[in-house]
Amino acid sequence: MNAWEPIAAEDTPARGAFGLRRAAAEGQAPPTPLVFASPHSGRDYPEDMMSAAALDAQTIRRSEDAFVDDLIAAAPGLGAATITARYARAYIDLNREAFELDPGMFEDELPEFARARTARVAAGLGAIARVVSEGQEIYARKLTFSEARGRIEGAHRPYHAALERLIAEAHRTHGVAILIDWHSMPAAAAKAGGRDRPCDMVLGDRFGAACSGQLTQKVERELEAMGYRVARNTPYAGGYTTEHYGRPARRTHALQIEINRGLYLDEATLTPTAGFARLKANLERLAGALAAADWSGLKAS
Repeated sequence: MNAWEPIAAEDTPARGAFGLRRAAAEGQAPPTPLVFASPHSGRDYPEDMMSAAALDAQTIRRSEDAFVDDLIAAAPGLGAATITARYARAYIDLNREAFELDPGMFEDELPEFARARTARVAAGLGAIARVVSEGQEIYARKLTFSEARGRIEGAHRPYHAALERLIAEAHRTHGVAILIDWHSMPAAAAKAGGRDRPCDMVLGDRFGAACSGQLTQKVERELEAMGYRVARNTPYAGGYTTEHYGRPARRTHALQIEINRGLYLDEATLTPTAGFARLKANLERLAGALAAADWSGLKAS
């Protein structure tokens, strides 16, 4: 298996809104078509959020995909660029459309383009979340549209601009780009779908619309060979990132991977368990297998 020396994390002009590590030096071609993203693992809760919050940071942290950025940290050394959020998803959710906002959260009237009417907004989980995963209201007061715009301009747009560049570089070099969007799910969600036993991983490919079946099958086979129970598209078929970037006809493939937090995390204390090291080693094996794979079949229109 080939390995490349990862480049140190880059701070962004947007006050360190995300971390980015390339598998090759700036200006050099990426060694594989792989891009790994973790939009929900950020742990930074800015003061402008917390001063308006009704909940403490530890309670709000329950919506984090805790430590997923650490789980995929070895990927650049295997040839996959990584981009990871630094701001918490409750502050700004990078796996949403930028202005997917709930008008009921704001004291002033939102522009028409920001009055989202999606199922995610209805559930309180728009680009700026209204609730944490247990349904508790985050804020003690109404926000202003200016506050929302600041979060979008300072974090959401820079993150996606950088992600788009990574995908374009991979596509330009290899004729194909493969985006893996990494998430974690509560152990309770892993029991969805009437299964006898909870699944360990859920692969979300928008029911085949976001990537080639070759990619989904490859990931599924690799994970099952490691002993993981894998499901597809239930309860998570892929969010904004998968839907927005997954364009198989244009040779850009996006797959969401949800990891059962019970594999590596004490969900009550939000601390890694003994399973963390094993999971991290297995995800490194998966990254190596994907980096070494022949993806020429994905290049056909």
